[in-house]
Amino acid sequence: MTTPVVLIPGDGIGPEVTAAAQEVVRAAGAEIVWIAAAAGLEAAERFGDPLPAATMDLVRRYRVALKGPCTTPVGKGYRSINVRLRQELDLYASVRPVHSLPGVAVPYQNVDLVVVRENTEGLYSGLEHYVVPGVVESLRIVTRNAAARIVRFAFELARHAGRHRITFCHKADVLPLSDGLFLATAREVADDYPFLEFAELHVDALCMQLALDPTPFDVLVMENLFGDVISDLCAGLVGGLGLVPGANIGVRYAVFEAVHGSAPDLAGKGLANPTAVIRSASLLLEHIGQRRASRRIEQAVRRTLQAGVGLTRDLGGTGTTASITEQIIANLQDDEGLGGAP
Repeated sequence: MTTPVVLIPGDGIGPEVTAAAQEVVRAAGAEIVWIAAAAGLEAAERFGDPLPAATMDLVRRYRVALKGPCTTPVGKGYRSINVRLRQELDLYASVRPVHSLPGVAVPYQNVDLVVVRENTEGLYSGLEHYVVPGVVESLRIVTRNAAARIVRFAFELARHAGRHRITFCHKADVLPLSDGLFLATAREVADDYPFLEFAELHVDALCMQLALDPTPFDVLVMENLFGDVISDLCAGLVGGLGLVPGANIGVRYAVFEAVHGSAPDLAGKGLANPTAVIRSASLLLEHIGQRRASRRIEQAVRRTLQAGVGLTRDLGGTGTTASITEQIIANLQDDEGLGGAP
C-alpha cells in the first residue's frame, strides 16, 4: 500500500536536503507518495503566514510529515514554526536517537541513547509579558498530565526497543514546585514498570556525566528546555547536528525533521549535508511500518560514512549535497545486490 506523506521543504537549505531525502527514499523502495506543503519565509511572503492553514490541514489529513528546517527570526518577526507545529498538533514527544556512527571522528565510541523531551509545555509555552518597562516575566508551565504522558512514553519506548534504563533529568532542588511536580509524577509512572531501571539526575550533573562518558546512558527523559539543550549536546557526542535525526510524535500526528537550522548562508550552493534529514526520513518509514526500507537507508548511510567518499565539508570531505546523496544511493544498490537488509 502506498502511503501519502506530507513534505514540508522549509527554507534555507531545506529544499535541497529534503530533495536529497526524497531521492534516497525512492531508491530504497519505500512505497510513499509525497504531498507538498509550504512553511517558512517564502510561505510568510506568499500567504501572510509562515505556517499556513492549508499546510496544517494537510498534516491533519495525512497524519505524518517530513519537514525541512525553517528559519525563525531572532527576537522579532514570527513565532517559531516548530513550536507552533508541536503545540497545535499536540506533538508532545520529541524523540532524538543518538548513536555512534562509523567513520566519524569523535572522542566517544559505542554511544547509544535516546533523548525524549516533553514538547508542549515549560518555558517554551511562550507565555511571557512585560511587568513594567525593563522587566519581562516568562511562565514555566508544568502539568501532571503532560509530565505523566511523556515519562510513560519514555518507558514504553524503552520497553518496545529492548532498552533497560530510563534516566529522568530535573532541577527539583532549585525548582521544587514545577520540577518537584514533574519528579513526583515520574516516580509514580516508574512504579508501573518495575522491570525497568529508573534513575534521577540533576540537569547539571547529567551534562557533566555526558561529557565525561555518555556510554552508560540509555533513555533520557526531561522537560522542554532541558531537552532542547541536552539533545543538541548529545548530537555533538556523535558528530553534530548534521548527522542526527529527530521525530515529534503525538497521539494522532507525527512530524519528522532534522534538528539543525536552515543555514541560509549555504542555501543554493549545493554544499549542505542532507544526512540528518535522510535519517529522519528513515525514522518516518519505521513509524509507518516500512521497516525494510528504513533499515536499508540506515545501513547505506553507515556504509557511506565508513567509506568516506563524497562526504560534505562538515564531515571532513570535499563533496556536495549531490555527491553524498549519490554515494548513499549507490550503497543502497549494493545492499540490494547482496539480497537486501535482513
